[in-house]
Amino acid sequence: MKLLLVSLAVVAAVAHATVFLDEKIGEGWEENWVQSKATSDLGQFKASAGKYFNDAEADVGLQTSQDAKFYAMSTRFEEFNNEDKTTYIQFIVKHEQNIDCGGGYVKIFPASLDQEAMNGDSPYNVMFGPDICGPGTRKVHVIFEYNGENYLVNKNIPCKFDEGSHLYTLVISPDNTYEVRIDGEKVESGSIEEDFDMLPAKKINDPDVSKPEDWVDTKMIPDPEDVKPEGWDQPEHIVDPEAEQPEDWDEELDGEWEAPMIDNPEYKGEWVHPQIDNPDYSPDDKLYQYDSFGVLGLDLWQVKSGTIFDSFLITDDEAAVEAAVAEFKERVKGETAAKEAAEKAEAEAAAAAAAAEAEEQEDDDTEEVDDEEDEDVHEKDEL
Repeated sequence: MKLLLVSLAVVAAVAHATVFLDEKIGEGWEENWVQSKATSDLGQFKASAGKYFNDAEADVGLQTSQDAKFYAMSTRFEEFNNEDKTTYIQFIVKHEQNIDCGGGYVKIFPASLDQEAMNGDSPYNVMFGPDICGPGTRKVHVIFEYNGENYLVNKNIPCKFDEGSHLYTLVISPDNTYEVRIDGEKVESGSIEEDFDMLPAKKINDPDVSKPEDWVDTKMIPDPEDVKPEGWDQPEHIVDPEAEQPEDWDEELDGEWEAPMIDNPEYKGEWVHPQIDNPDYSPDDKLYQYDSFGVLGLDLWQVKSGTIFDSFLITDDEAAVEAAVAEFKERVKGETAAKEAAEKAEAEAAAAAAAAEAEEQEDDDTEEVDDEEDEDVHEKDEL
């Protein structure tokens, strides 16, 4: 009976698992996406699999196509509340242009978003993905909204910055924890409360306590029992009796004498301010929870365009996530093989071109020598 109950529970959990968004870019993709009209000079996305791919159709994504532009485009999905759900946000991003500065992240908005008015100030629930700007900024953004404010994770999470495809996954759990995965592997995790500074500190310095006036925190003092040795005040240098003093010479001053140091008998250590419970702190077991998820948006800036976004997945179904990871790994194998083959072909073509050029140069040199010899013979005949 117990085994049967467990089985029924598993079946029920699977039955309630939902894929809210599974967006792959294919023919007619424009019907699912809304270009923001917040400004007239926003960059345009185009459909492309890039230079190297595993499948010319399946690997098509949304590619930024104009340099030094803001981009703002979004797609809507079935609205849901993630209360008591483990939520997965996942997508593929490929910076095949060797990005110098730009975003590779997504924003998840409430269903109330006006998509045509979406801009950088539009309120969102979650922002997640890589952000790169030179060698100094190469990190994964994880930002949660709470009570109208956006909170960035207080940990540094390095992102990938090569030219290949990478899969980014954010897991938001109902126990107020989060996890970041790259290419299906966990790279960071933790408590939302501890890692996002949403709530006031649990403890604060006791306002009724201050550092005692007689508190000694000087660890070392001059030894009171030590005295300056006799004859210490001897000059560091003397005039070489065999040398003549230059006219502009200044005599060296005596070196400064310093008493040796000993442990301070009055030392009490560094004073630590006593702490008390913060009266303003109140726990919140719903930091992870949002009443409405309904829109995924690409709202970002890029200096050098060419980034490709693909395979957007939002779900509470772990099996769907695992299937997408397996599919991604096969994709990367093919993409890597295609790139290596292309680079090999380019190298062989370059080597062949160089050899042909060298052979042509050698022929030219030979013809030049022959012409010179013919001229020499002609001159001798004339003589």
